[in-house]
This record gives sequence, C-alpha cells and structure tokens, in this order.
Amino acid sequence: MKQVNITILNQLYERNDWVFDFDSAQFASFIDRLSNDLKQLGYELLCRRNHDVSITVKSYVDLLNCIKISTDSSMGNHCVGHCVGKSEHLDIMEDLEAAVRRVVFAPETIPPAHEFRKVCHNCGCGC
Repeated sequence: MKQVNITILNQLYERNDWVFDFDSAQFASFIDRLSNDLKQLGYELLCRRNHDVSITVKSYVDLLNCIKISTDSSMGNHCVGHCVGKSEHLDIMEDLEAAVRRVVFAPETIPPAHEFRKVCHNCGCGC
C-alpha cells in the first residue's frame, strides 16, 4: 500500500473566528472516512501532529497552511493552501479532502512553488 501523510502543525490563534479543533470527534470521524475511502484505492492514510512547529493563525489561509500533505511519490510536503487554495465554503475538511485527492491522484496539477516557476520561451505551453 502507498502511504499518504497528513501532518498538522501546532496552531497559535490570534483570532477566535478561525479556530478549528483538530482533536474533535468530528475531525477524527472525517479522517476515518477519508482513510477508508483511500484504503479501497490502495493508499494508507496517516494523520499526525507536529507540536514542534507552530503557525500563527490570523486567517483561514493560515489555517490551511498548518496542514501538510505528502506521499511516498510526492516531492516534499504540500500545504493545503498551496494545493487547492480556499474553497468558497471555507470548510477546512472539504479543502483538506480536495487537497489529499489532488496530491494522491493529480499531483501534476499542483503548481510548483513560486521560486521554481520558469517559462522557457513564453509560448504559453506552461513549461
């Protein structure tokens, strides 16, 4: 089975409107469902916390960026915000599921980090 890792960094909340409880039963149930869905497709989902690294959460985008996704075949950790951006519903679980599916099934659709973007001759081919 291929492995998918979700790493949730520690959050330091500056505002009360973007607080999310990653230890809640609702989130655990969501992870269990997503894990079962992926298991049927040959992927093992592991979700862990990294309390050594903290993200200051001032907005929904910061909340997205405190979650990293990696796979056996992906290069590095992808934050949810980089993979899918924010959804119109601002639903962290919806966005996390979309990001996991993109990293697993369509990693080529994730744009490279800004410092690695290059255009060879500006023809529009996207290389």
